[in-house]
Parts: sequence; structure tokens; C-alpha cells
Amino acid sequence: MPFQPSDRRPRAGITAVGTLLPEEVLSSDDLQREVARRSGLTMPPTLLRQATGILTRRVAGEGVYASTLAVGAARRALDAAGLGPLDIDLLLFASASRDLVEPATAHIVQAELGSRAHALDVTNACNSFVNGVDLARSMVLAGRARRALVVTGETPSRAVRYDPADFAEFRSGFAGYTFGDAGAAVVVEAVERGGILDVDSETHSEHWEVGGIPGGGSRHPRGDAYTYFRGDGHELRGVFEKVGTAVIDRTLHRTGMDWDGFAKVLVHQVTVPYLERFAELTGVPEGKLVVTVPELGNVASAGIGVQLDRVFGELDAGDRVLFVGLGGGISIMTMVWEKS
Repeated sequence: MPFQPSDRRPRAGITAVGTLLPEEVLSSDDLQREVARRSGLTMPPTLLRQATGILTRRVAGEGVYASTLAVGAARRALDAAGLGPLDIDLLLFASASRDLVEPATAHIVQAELGSRAHALDVTNACNSFVNGVDLARSMVLAGRARRALVVTGETPSRAVRYDPADFAEFRSGFAGYTFGDAGAAVVVEAVERGGILDVDSETHSEHWEVGGIPGGGSRHPRGDAYTYFRGDGHELRGVFEKVGTAVIDRTLHRTGMDWDGFAKVLVHQVTVPYLERFAELTGVPEGKLVVTVPELGNVASAGIGVQLDRVFGELDAGDRVLFVGLGGGISIMTMVWEKS
């Protein structure tokens, strides 16, 4: 029998969503030309575009920070919900990017919004936003919050090395050339029906060194070289292919659902080949996916929020959506949400 949660169980769900994209558009061809100009490296024409399937991405301009994108998305989500900043009693900045090491970027977002909510950061690489939604749901169900605002502002383009010293350095930072910037936000609150029905996760932390930005912490507190993304994209993809389908299979089995039961499937998108491989391994029909990576690139934790915003108005009450989060560390996460 399809998954049917008890009507007596308290529920929390997503009731509004908003996003903000930077105005500047940077094509992969222009990015490659800039890297070649600064580094002096000779590369095959259209290498980045052909290898990643990414045509363009949005790039935050001068004076635009992670908090800037989060605040803009938050205002749109609040407007969509017919709420003001003081209607929120929990604010989670759930993002891989941040403005500062300290204090939490959530406080910068809150100051800009004019909220007085309990505010904190949630950080887990590209799974940060889905983790934030799950934490907000838990706080609402526990009676610790009445209404939560979960926001992300991703500016991974700031971690891209435009002047690699040689091809070895170019290859080690290649994953960074997939990055784009974006902000997203959702309102999470108690609902009478639907809402977040199921959450599952799996971590494989032995792979934490596969990719990341090593600077800013106690291991590498200073040094510009540590502020760029480093990672082996092939190794990262291999890890996800090895372990990534188990949690999805478990979710489908536990809920008694198949792909036909979902109106949409929202998945973290790194490159076009990566997304095609995901569809091949899981069997998700192409028409269920909300494809953004060719246009926006890898927008880290904001990706699922951006995808949700694009289809939110098309969904009917009772439609179910599967979120699939993939994050460095390594973590995989699923969430089944039903529109109220």
C-alpha cells in the first residue's frame, strides 16, 4: 500500500519558497577564455562546456555576498507566504558558503531582514539546505518553533581559481569551474495535511578528503591558496555511484512508492553527465527531473531550492516531491514532501 502517514501525527511542511539569482551571467566559454588568459594554459576550445554540459552560470558581483542572496530569497519567500520578518521565530542559514567564519551568517541575514528569531547556521556542504529544512521540521514538531525560515546563499564562484599555475593545478580545481551562485529560502511550519512525510540520510565520512575548501579553519587559518576549491571530481562521482542509490532504494521501499508516485524529483546537480548518470542508476524518468545545471551550473545547496521554486506554483495539493541531496563529506539525503 502507498505510504500514508497517520492523520493524528503532527506535521510540518514547506508552505512558501523564494529564490534570488545574481544578475551577471558568465558562459563556460568566457570562463575558459579568462582562465586561459590568466594562466597562459592552452586548452581545447569549448573544453569546459563539453566536459560539464554547463552553458552558463550566474556570478555574484562586487558587494554581493552569501547573505545578500539569502536575504533577497528570504524576502520573496516571506512575501509569497504573506508574512513579515517578525512572524518568524526560527531562522536557519543553511549553506556551504558564508560571509564570515564568525559570527554565524544567520545573524547578518536576520539583521538585514529585521527579524528577532532564534538564528543559527547549519553547514553540511551541498546538503546544507536540505539539512536545514529537516532541522526546521524537527524544531516545529518538537514545539521549539512555530514558524521557521530556512535560507541559503551560495557564492562558490568566489572559490574558483582563474590563474592555475599548471595543468595539475587546473585539474585539481576543475570541479570549481562548474560553480554558479544563487540564493533560496523556504518557510517551514505546521500543516494540517501533507508536509514532510519521510526523511532519510546516509554518511560515508571516510571520504571527507575527496573535495572541499580547506581554508578558514584551524587546519589552514591563513593562506590564499587554501581558499580555492580542490577535489577529484572522478573520485567524488565514483563514491556517489557506489553508495548513493542505497538510501534512495530504501526510501522507495519504506514508503511503498515508485517513481510514478512523485510529481517531481529534485536532485543536487553538479554537471550534465553526472545528472544523466544519476538517472541511469536510479531509473528516475527524465520528465520527473527539474533540470537547471546547463543554465545555472552547480549552485551547491541552493540547487534544490531553486528547482522547487520553479515548480512550486505548478504543484497541486497532494502532489509529492522527492528531494535527493548529495554533499561532500560524504552525505546523501532524501526527503519526501507533499504539498499541503
